Amino acid sequence: MKKQLTFLLALFATQCSVMAQQQIPIASEASELFFVSDTQQPMWVEKILLRPHENLRATADIFEAILLQKPKNLFMLGDVVSLGFANRKWKKVDQFLDSCRKEGTQVCGLLGNHDVMGRRKKGELNFQKRFPMNVRTGYMTITDSVAIIMLNSNFKTLSILDIANQQAWYKKTMMDLDADDTVRAIIVCCHHAPFTNSKMVGCSVDVQENFVPDYVKSKKARLFITGHCHAFEHFKMKGKDFLVIGGGGGLRQPLNVSKEDMTDLASDYKPRYHYLSVKRIDDNLLVTSHFLKEDFNGFETGMTFNTKAKAEHLAITKDELHGKLAN
Repeated sequence: MKKQLTFLLALFATQCSVMAQQQIPIASEASELFFVSDTQQPMWVEKILLRPHENLRATADIFEAILLQKPKNLFMLGDVVSLGFANRKWKKVDQFLDSCRKEGTQVCGLLGNHDVMGRRKKGELNFQKRFPMNVRTGYMTITDSVAIIMLNSNFKTLSILDIANQQAWYKKTMMDLDADDTVRAIIVCCHHAPFTNSKMVGCSVDVQENFVPDYVKSKKARLFITGHCHAFEHFKMKGKDFLVIGGGGGLRQPLNVSKEDMTDLASDYKPRYHYLSVKRIDDNLLVTSHFLKEDFNGFETGMTFNTKAKAEHLAITKDELHGKLAN
């Protein structure tokens, strides 16, 4: 009861400061937005359970493929490295980010669990040096009339005040974007997946309760993109699309395909390594997954689909959310 009261007081205190939440200036228009997640190097303890497969080479190939396309905007959705506090783990990523800057690519990042693992403060400090636009309680950028919301789903490392501040900012921002005629579509991103069939990490109840409801009821929100599970998954909940794109180089995770209430629309598309591109078409989004061929001889276009606009507001209850975890 005391914890709940503290949270409510913290939430009330943030209402006056929500408008001060940092936002990235509107970026120049770009034809495509690129997304990648879980580019971390495999840790030795992970290799006890999961089999490695040229993981470092795969990440290097993904970085090279993205650079060749010279995107204006790239979003890295957490677990950028295996241990964020260890400077040596950032060497390859630093080279990639430096190349992106030289090509004029704006790179936005959000924190994953590996980025804050072990020594959280040092991990966040190292992360902030590479992604100075990051705000640990949520931020956004807008490009080509698409707003991209970047949220911190590491709830165990956030204080009650941090959680309340992020929640208040997120809710208000989604409402403001729905009312903004210059914004045509919204993409919500965090690291932990609200829905996944992974046998290793499972669904995040915290993300389901804190981030999913406002996404579902937003009239402009089209995509909810996460990582954490090292696989490609596509779920449709309440008419809205949820993607898991954790194929940036981490160890492949096994999936539970027996959950009847967790139907994966990409059940026949399971590339080992992949990244995502998104292009706006009017009020909808054209989504394309690009995968690295098994023989490492280049990339091919994989699953592609169009999001569908919803005119009405939708609502989703906690009981409905938790029902997805019944099995």
